[in-house]
Amino acid sequence: MSTLSLAPIAVRAAAPAEPPRPPTELGLTWRALTPDDAPALFELVSAVEEADALPFRRSLEEVVEMFEGDWKDHARDTLVGVDDAGVMRAYAQATTAPGDESLVRAFLLGGVHPAWRGRGVGRAVVAWLEGRGRQLLAESGKDVPGRLAAYLEDAAPVSARVYAHAGFAPVRYYSEMRRPLRDGVPAVPHVDGVRIVPWAPELDEAVRVAHNEAFADHWGSQPRSAEAWSHGRSMFAPSWSFVAVDDATGEVAGYLLSGRYEQDWAVAGYPSGYTELLGVRRAWRGRGLGVALLTAAMHAYAADGMHYAELGVDTENPSGAHGLYASLGYEVFQGSTMWSIEL
Repeated sequence: MSTLSLAPIAVRAAAPAEPPRPPTELGLTWRALTPDDAPALFELVSAVEEADALPFRRSLEEVVEMFEGDWKDHARDTLVGVDDAGVMRAYAQATTAPGDESLVRAFLLGGVHPAWRGRGVGRAVVAWLEGRGRQLLAESGKDVPGRLAAYLEDAAPVSARVYAHAGFAPVRYYSEMRRPLRDGVPAVPHVDGVRIVPWAPELDEAVRVAHNEAFADHWGSQPRSAEAWSHGRSMFAPSWSFVAVDDATGEVAGYLLSGRYEQDWAVAGYPSGYTELLGVRRAWRGRGLGVALLTAAMHAYAADGMHYAELGVDTENPSGAHGLYASLGYEVFQGSTMWSIEL
């Protein structure tokens, strides 16, 4: 749909004056979260992940990062339900991405302690999230298509049913893929005119700009602002990250950024290196740079004793990434789905 035919986002979002507060008969007292709540919230998040048998665990550092970012208003963007003993039993957070240009998004995140499920708490949390998400879209002032988005793990189908009941629909599917490293790793192929170098802080801004260009043709992708780009790096692994630099111009042609999620290893049963972002700018595509970056990372992972290389991929990625990963020995082992309301 052309943006010229769209009503203003403030109209399309149909934001409530206040998000619907969960009813008192649910047995919880509700308030906003603060950064000081991070340790207690971590305990709740861990209980939710364990109950859902998720194949990963968020670290305390990642929970702390939920409160970072000057664009967030914790008093309005968060909600927590505590029981009579003051223990957290449910939480919610709605956030935006400050760099959004052609699509404005509100990301919805929440969970309910397993002991408090089956009472309507989850539906109340999602109703609040939708209301606050609509407010965020309306307040953005960006008269472009809007999206309320929740990323749900396929391993926890109960969450999907709650969002479906609220009117959300599955619109995009993602696969987690892994490749064993202990049986050997391919040699890093040479690419004429391009060097694969270790990531360094002085390259980071150029990598951000390259990322915004490389992902411009990817479904749902929006530019990352400098602040958003540097946010959420508690698990960033610089020694496992690489940049492809053009010999002639010094430009960043491609990049691979990795994460080290040690808290996941006990759950998975093995240590792994995780490829967070991989991109090649359009002018350098078709020359094998993606393979060179991936194999460079595999060697770095293996050198540190990792048993697997892992990554996530949009199953309909226009660059054909899924096929590229499969050709290098990656196999799907779990998945997730983006549920949304499109506005």
